[in-house]
Amino acid sequence: MSGLRVVIAEDGVIVREGVAGMLRRFGHEVVAAVGDADELRAAVARHKPDVVVTDVRMPPGFSDEGLQAAIALRAADPELPVLVLSQYVEQTYAAELLDSGRSSGVGYLLKDRIGQVTEFVDALVAVAAGRTVVDPEVVRQLLSRRRTPLHRLTARELEVLGLMAEGRSNAAIARDLVVTEAAVAKHINSLLTKLDLPPGADDHRRVRAVLAYLRG
Repeated sequence: MSGLRVVIAEDGVIVREGVAGMLRRFGHEVVAAVGDADELRAAVARHKPDVVVTDVRMPPGFSDEGLQAAIALRAADPELPVLVLSQYVEQTYAAELLDSGRSSGVGYLLKDRIGQVTEFVDALVAVAAGRTVVDPEVVRQLLSRRRTPLHRLTARELEVLGLMAEGRSNAAIARDLVVTEAAVAKHINSLLTKLDLPPGADDHRRVRAVLAYLRG
């Protein structure tokens, strides 16, 4: 890809100028380098860049202003590529960012995990080309946040639950798995317990277990 027109948003002057200089050395044009979220929005509106690089924490609150600005920019222009750099994973808005636009042309990298300059520049080019680049640690934390009680189940219990979701009876599940009905009943009792569905007056636990499976 030829030189990109880039807008950088980073409140730290040294970091901001360092990133700008680095990108210029690789043949990219930094059309604006700003220090807060309002300036970021204005710079994007003015310059129509090929890609945006933004930090998460910016003035005035130094919380998640940069990330929220990125989400707003993607909402206004779903095709705008955005690469977020952060010291940490802001889970609430990170998930929203990755789901924003057309779920492409977006990246979320942790600053202390970028091993070398070329790695960062390659990530920027990939995002500008419409690909998604996400730090593995970001993925791990987002998946952890979204985990359901299903993670408690063994592989065999998940298999049994999947067949339950297909409407199979205990006898049909036993035939499919080539085990006894007693073994199937044992797996079902175990998975219902792990899904926090204890016996009650109504016997809709199988239905609720299946709903948990489908949501998970």
